[in-house]
Amino acid sequence: MSVTFCVPCLFGLEGLVADELRRMGMEEVRADNGRVRFDGNAASMAVANISLRCGERVLLELGSFRAESFDALFEGTRALPWERFIPREGVFPVKGYSLGSALHSIPDCQRIIKKAVAARLGAQYGVDWLPETGSLYQIQFSIMKDEATLYLDTSGAPLFKRGYRPESVAAPLRETLAAGMVNLARYRGKGDFCDPFCGSGTIAIEAALAAKNRAPGVGRGFAAEKWPAVPNKVWRTAREAAREKEFSGEYHIYASDIDPKAVAVAKQNAARAGVAELIEFSVADAREFSRQTERGVIVTNPPYGERLMEKQASAELYRDFGAALRGRENWKLYLISSHTEFERSFGAEADKKRKLYNGMMKCDLHIYEKV
Repeated sequence: MSVTFCVPCLFGLEGLVADELRRMGMEEVRADNGRVRFDGNAASMAVANISLRCGERVLLELGSFRAESFDALFEGTRALPWERFIPREGVFPVKGYSLGSALHSIPDCQRIIKKAVAARLGAQYGVDWLPETGSLYQIQFSIMKDEATLYLDTSGAPLFKRGYRPESVAAPLRETLAAGMVNLARYRGKGDFCDPFCGSGTIAIEAALAAKNRAPGVGRGFAAEKWPAVPNKVWRTAREAAREKEFSGEYHIYASDIDPKAVAVAKQNAARAGVAELIEFSVADAREFSRQTERGVIVTNPPYGERLMEKQASAELYRDFGAALRGRENWKLYLISSHTEFERSFGAEADKKRKLYNGMMKCDLHIYEKV
């Protein structure tokens, strides 16, 4: 039976997530602000969890209803078919958010939803008390302008947690955003790829995963793998199919940073991701960028500088980096920054700009067809 799934994503990545899902063969893909929905079954859910590069989670959508009062929230929640997914022993904590709605107390909403789900399950299983000793069924809710939508989280840990980055340097870039930047740069393994501000190596690692066509979630687990209603074969088949789609070859991916400790961490992360042999790491100053080849793309996340003195230092860094790149017409540049004066400091207006969010931080992806 087909159900609706919802994939939350960072603002600005909705189109990329929708394209990913369509390439996977998902049905009725529709994008909205900060989320993309599609229709599918258990197999679709497994494929999406394992293969999505830019989505944050895969949520199973139970339903939506008006909730202008706690009574309406309780009755609307109780009317949903929770027993289709949560067994008698299932653990079902509740979390969520409310924006622009009459019901604005999150703890009260959590309590009402928990009570309503328990009432529904208790009636269905003929018990007065639910043990909650089994697998996790994380309930999520959103209440937007008095419209409540309830979900079950099939992913568990968010999808940006690929498992290769237990360590990081300051101000890390989320893996899903790094993958989105690689996608927007249209890097598929051809030509040279360079990140001269590599930090913990996230962008270069995501580029290597994309070049190999390796599904980012193929080596990690998901919450719904422990659900009795989802056969293990579904996950096994999805992983086998993902591995069969991987490419092999030599790629020219370069990552550098002025900080030796950051480069050491990046190397360790690349090794955990299984792509260390695909990336050439080095300690280097981006202000002395010297790489020249026939073709190449730079995708990078330089320091933003949130404090006044840091902003001044960042402006100087952008100026020097821009001077180092000037005239290298064979290179394209995709650079993300929240610095409002980036282009002025860099010394050139971007050919295109795209608004993206690094967590909650509003940024611009500056795109230069020729630097």
